[in-house]
Formats: sequence, structure tokens, C-alpha cells
Amino acid sequence: MSNRPETPLLDQVHTPADMQGLSDAQLKQLAREVRAETISAVSETGGHLGAGLGVVELTVALHAVFDAPKDKIIWDVSHQCYPHKILTGRRDRIRTLRQKDGLSGFTKRSESPYDPFGAAHSSTSISAALGFSVARDLGGSCDEGLGDAVAVIGDGSMSAGMAYEAMNNAGHLKKRLFVILNDNEMSIAPPVGALSSYLSKLYAERPLHDLKEVAKGAVSFLPEPFREGAKRAKDMLKGMATGGTLFEALGFNYIGPIDGHDMDQLLPVLRTLKERATGPVLIHVLTQKGKGYAPAEAAADKGHGVNKFDVITGKQHKAPSNAPSYTGVFSKALLDEAARDTKVCAVTAAMPDGTGLKQFQDRYPSRCFDVGIAEQHAVTFAAGLAAGGLRPFCALYSTFLQRGYDQVVHDVAIQRLPVRFAIDRAGLVGADGSTHAGAFDTAFLANLPDFVVMAAADEAELVHMVATATAYDQGPISFRYPRGEGTGVEMPERGIPLEIGKGRMIKEGKGVAILSFGTRLQEVLQACEALEARGITPTVADARFAKPLDRDLILKLVETHDAMITVEEGSIGGFASHVSHLLAEEGVFDRGFKFRSMVLPDIFIDQASPRDMYAVAGLNAEDIEAKVLDVMGIEALGKRA
Repeated sequence: MSNRPETPLLDQVHTPADMQGLSDAQLKQLAREVRAETISAVSETGGHLGAGLGVVELTVALHAVFDAPKDKIIWDVSHQCYPHKILTGRRDRIRTLRQKDGLSGFTKRSESPYDPFGAAHSSTSISAALGFSVARDLGGSCDEGLGDAVAVIGDGSMSAGMAYEAMNNAGHLKKRLFVILNDNEMSIAPPVGALSSYLSKLYAERPLHDLKEVAKGAVSFLPEPFREGAKRAKDMLKGMATGGTLFEALGFNYIGPIDGHDMDQLLPVLRTLKERATGPVLIHVLTQKGKGYAPAEAAADKGHGVNKFDVITGKQHKAPSNAPSYTGVFSKALLDEAARDTKVCAVTAAMPDGTGLKQFQDRYPSRCFDVGIAEQHAVTFAAGLAAGGLRPFCALYSTFLQRGYDQVVHDVAIQRLPVRFAIDRAGLVGADGSTHAGAFDTAFLANLPDFVVMAAADEAELVHMVATATAYDQGPISFRYPRGEGTGVEMPERGIPLEIGKGRMIKEGKGVAILSFGTRLQEVLQACEALEARGITPTVADARFAKPLDRDLILKLVETHDAMITVEEGSIGGFASHVSHLLAEEGVFDRGFKFRSMVLPDIFIDQASPRDMYAVAGLNAEDIEAKVLDVMGIEALGKRA
């Protein structure tokens, strides 16, 4: 096709083995072609662009020097792995990224032997690489063999405690291990915290840029001509870092910083380390997110996540919005509450834009806290804010809240502290697939004593739930909402606190009662339209609360109907489990009452459009219609008009 780049050298590289005979000059050319191919592919699929462009040269250098898949190259988070996929036998499918039945947007063990460890959440790579190193030394085995382990981790991911736990352990074990700190000063949001300042100080002073010996590594690893200059530079570096680098204190040999886009630095350093390293080594590589594509370089987020776009202009193709996004609605509602209550504050973990807190951060900077990629800290920090008399909202994606669960239990729930959990990306999220699905939060929160658990059925309900959470000081409270646009309902001027534990009737019917929890309510109503054409008129109620349940509403529905169906966009063990437990304890099933639950199935669902994913889950309108017919004993197939 005319818009595809010319890639004569890349066309000859199908696996990393094809790179072995290439000269350094050819490897530089290969990097240029990989960058062009990455830009072209993502322009057609959308996805994570900036991160991959920042590691093109590093990716080529790693595959030229190391022997994957025997050597394990582990990408932290792995949203930067598109160039890696292009070089490891998946170029022919690279334009299926993040699509149904296509390539995952992250590394995935089941997809390729070149993906030794799956990822999508941050700060796991060093732990996994250390595991591979120990397995190698203890006689472990896998189909591709066990060689060196290389963890590539960004400066944002290094803000998480797990990375330091792994480095501390690796330094103690003294295993041969390579950690590449990909320092682009740009995670999803601008990096925060003392570590970011520390890394900046390591190379901010002009003398470091002038002394290329610093980029050539630990003295003992270098060829003789470099050693004296490198020793002087290293001593200067250690002096600037006030008493030795943090990484060396953890037991690592520190090499760097080096220019991650300069193959003349990358290749000799990696080759020397591959030949001579005996223990754990950290290579500090400076890169530029979005490198080599002007629209990404100019973007505030450096092209972190993009829709399909025009390669020439960089203009993204976005469908016009018919309704406000749930995240935007949360943002506005929280700003309204904060304007009326100076105790309202907000905490997020490196996701101010994704969680809608950027406007809050701009308007109330002293009351908004981005703690970096550190969900455990975020939760306990919010607990401390609550104990101190503030009204904190801890805004996290459902998939990331999982990382702070121990803190939710011990630091929030046991102490009954009024932390407000705003849970974004509830349910199935589409192109990011199973790793980012918000499947489990209802189940793991609703089993905690004295925890209020809500789900918004539409954007207006979300506004009321923000107000409810603000007003609730008796203990922890959560509300969940999905990614994407709302339903277009009429919006209230301001949120009105809901009565805790009370649902609402949506429409009266007979025979079957459908009790919805969350935004599947719209699919329920669509199913009811189709059923009414058959003369079937189910009752529909919006539970609003998974905990505490609206006992009066549920038991009244039982008394006046023959069957009940619950619908939720969460896993087994969530809302339906609490309802069925209530019914069982009330002896409802002893009287022959029919009960069915519609939940996410007991599988991880791969990436596709949200509608296709919900089709796999059996939670679209047609599935709800079929469930009603089934519980009524009516044959569904062939009966539609």
C-alpha cells in the first residue's frame, strides 16, 4: 500500500536470529525502519505509540546483543513492546494490535516464546527477571532454554515499591541480572516524587554530558583504554549523588547514564556487559518518549495512547461524542463537591488524566495528590488523610485498585476510615483486554465488613454517588463506573446524596424481576423492549448498592414475581452472590422461587470491542432477553419476529 514505509532491511528480518550478521551501520538503519513501521502500524490500529518509539534503538540493540528467546527480555508494563513484536516474528500481524483475535497490546506468554513474561501492570519486571535468573542457576528448564534475564523498566515504574523490593533481593542474591532503567522523565503523567528528582540530578549537571566515559559503564567491565577516564567520571558522579548512588547501595553495579538513542553507545556497553558481568547490573538509559515522530514529541503525553491517526499530520480520528464520558462526569461532580467543601481532596496513582483528576489538580493543587505508580501507598495515604479529618477520594482504575487490596482491608476497612474509592474502568474495557478489565472490585470490596459498595447505572446516577460519598463519614465507601460515554440522560444540576442501601424501581411488570447493578441497565431495558413485542413485561429495578443490599426491595420483588435475574458487569462472587445469599437465608428457595444470575464468566476475556467482549460474556441485550425466556420456560430460538 502507498502509505506503508519502505523497509528493505526490516523485510529481511523475521526473527532476531536474522540480525546476527548485520553491521552496526545496518542495525542503525534497521532501527529507523522499525520506527517507521511502528508509526505506520499504530496509525491503523491506535494504541500505545510514544512508549514504543522511545525504545526503538534499545529494542534493536537488545535483540542484536542478546539471544532471545533463550535470553529473557522482560518489558515492564510492556506497552512499549510493539517494536519488539515487529522483530520477533509478528510483523505480519502487527496491524491487528488490540483487536479481536489479534495481537495483544502487551507482552503475552501464550502469544510468543519471545514474550517470556506477560505484563500490563507496572513494576513487575525485576522480580520476574530475578526469578528467571535463580531458575537458571538452580537447573530449571523451559522449552527455549534459560540464559540471561534482562528487565527493561521505566522511571515511572521505578516509583513503585515492588521494584525496590526486587532490587534489594537481587542485590542480596548477587545473581547475574541486567536491569535497564529506561529513563524518559515521562510515564503516563509527568513523574513525581523524590526518585524522579534523584534521577534528574544524576545527569542534569553539564559535566556529566561532557564525560562520555560515564556512559561506558562500570570500570571493571570496560576495555583498558576507557578505564582511567571512566573511573574519574564515576568518582565525580558518586560525589554529585552525595555519597554513592542509590542503586549501588542496593547491590547493583551502576552504568550510566547513556543515550538510549545512540547505537554507538548502546551496542558496545551491552556487548561488554553481556561478556563480562557476573552480578546484578543496572544500566541507566536516557530516552525520549515519542522519539522520531514530531506529533508525538509535541503532544503533552508524548503520544502515550492514541486513536487511529494520519501519519503525515498526526491528526487522530475520533468519533464525535454523543454524551459526556463517565470520567468527565466524575471530574465535574468532584469539582462541584470540592467547591462547597474544603475538606474534599483527591489521590491518584500516576493517572491524573485517566481518572479525570487533572482539572481538580489544576484548580485545587494543594488538595490533589499524584503519588506515582504506588497504589498501596495511595490507599494508606488516603486512609491517613481520612483519619486526619479530610474527605479523600482515592481515584483508581479497578484493575489497579487490586494492587492495593491489603491496604484496603487493613488500613481502611478494619479501621472503618471514610475513604471514598472512585473506581474507574469498571467492567470490560475493550482494546486493553483482560489485564485492564474491571472485573473483581465488587467481589473483593463487598465482602469487607461495613463497606458501602455502589455502582452507577448512568451518568446522572454517578453524580448522585459522588455526592453520596462526600456526605458519608461512617466508613469506607466506593462507587464504580465504566470507561467511555454515558447514555445521554438528563443531568442534575447538582448531586443529591442517596439513601444508603436503597435501590430504585425503573419499571413495573410481572412474572420476572430483573435486578440490575451498574451500567448493564441500558442493555436490560433494550432486552425488555424486545420482550414486550412478545407480550412479556419484566419488572426492572436498579439495585444501586451491592452492600448494603436493599432487603426490602429485593424481598418485595420475590413476593410479587415468579423469578428473579440479577445482571452485573463483575465477576462471580459479587453482587449476585450477596443477593443469592440473602434469598437462601430467607428461605426463598425452599418455596421453589427461580433465581438466575448474569455475571462475567469464569474466564479472562481477550481484547476486542467492548460489545464483542460482552457478547463473549453473555451480557448484551439479546443475552438478557434469552435468559428471561429461559427462566420462563419459553424457547428463544426461532421465536423472534
